Amino acid sequence: MYKAVSAEDAVKVIKSNDRVYIQAAAAVPQVLINAMAARHEELSNVEICQLHTEGEAPYANPEFKDSFHINSFFIGKNVRHTLKAGNGSYTPVFLSEVPLLFKRNIIDLDVVLIHVSVPDKHGYCSLGVSIEASLAAIDNATYVIAQVNKQMPRTHGDGIIHISEIDLFVECDEPLPVHLMPEPTELENKIGDYVASLIEDKSTLQMGIGTIPNAVLSRLTNHKNLGLHTEMFSDGVIDLILKDVINSNYKGVNKGRALATFLMGSKRLYDYVDDNPFVEMRESDYVNDVSIIKQNPKMVSINSAIEVDLTGQVCADSIGTRLYSGVGGQMDFIRGASLSEGGKAIIALPSVTKTGISRIVPSLKPGAGVVTTRAHVHYIITEYGIANLYGKTIKERVKALVKIAHPDHRETIDKEYFNLIKS
Repeated sequence: MYKAVSAEDAVKVIKSNDRVYIQAAAAVPQVLINAMAARHEELSNVEICQLHTEGEAPYANPEFKDSFHINSFFIGKNVRHTLKAGNGSYTPVFLSEVPLLFKRNIIDLDVVLIHVSVPDKHGYCSLGVSIEASLAAIDNATYVIAQVNKQMPRTHGDGIIHISEIDLFVECDEPLPVHLMPEPTELENKIGDYVASLIEDKSTLQMGIGTIPNAVLSRLTNHKNLGLHTEMFSDGVIDLILKDVINSNYKGVNKGRALATFLMGSKRLYDYVDDNPFVEMRESDYVNDVSIIKQNPKMVSINSAIEVDLTGQVCADSIGTRLYSGVGGQMDFIRGASLSEGGKAIIALPSVTKTGISRIVPSLKPGAGVVTTRAHVHYIITEYGIANLYGKTIKERVKALVKIAHPDHRETIDKEYFNLIKS
């Protein structure tokens, strides 16, 4: 059986100038992170590679900039400040390709910090609620340090590793971070109605976390034989699975299974996926592989955006030059759904920001990143309707998008666009 050590002793293998990968989302190994950050006075120039992580990120404190530098593959709220403070960087990369950065030795790792279930009688642990690039990181890193948690669910799929693959163990008994969503607003429910109207029986769904995805899911209770193939899911799918609305019986790949690469939600979600063979967790270079996604007939991809211009360019990772989130899996699924037989690629967003600024714009802000190009986009949906842009000319797109913009902005954005193209 394995021998546990203290977190303080485990992280002593981390040296100055090392590169460390941290398991993502709700599987963030908080005990190890806190112990590593506590060593900041002993360390210099340690690069922390990560996707989005829930919880605290004490190593991202600008006061520790000489000790740690954060390399974000997706910029989460807890490290967003590092980009302006100078102790953080952003690497634009598709979620499908993050594992390849390690597998192809483009980024070599010294240490990986993971969060696993208690080993079974055969010595196998589970990576639980987040696989993403962690398996590739484990194979690439010199040292594998595991936080072994009695409360980490044991999930089926890729994330089963033997204790012999782990160098150091730290035991804990702590609840996972919960991510609870408020009830959708009336506006979000309107968007949910429009999105749900495009979803046919026997479709396979990809959707993220948020009030709009929850609004969509709440409107699917009378659908039949839906599938789930998504980079992540939350509590909203549980009742649909229990009611046999989502059974994945008509998927093209991993038939009869709900496929994901990470999960975030409440304790109910974590309890539901524990030892549940219906839920299959795979690496993101499989789940988000366009050639895999497109094998699902009627694949429906539902994503959001920060702003969309009148030609159909979608900005989803920045506010002008200010980097905000990341490329993530949007393009992986937009393209996979587009190539699927009967598939639909959907961008759903409110027509205005909370301060009333239009999110349908004549042109993207200077420096804004185009995550989904105008050639890739199909459906744009706001609370004012559906714009189907696929196969449409620029003039037709402008007309369709103006119609679903907020009424207060329609005339202005239309005039501004045509003034731009005349200048």
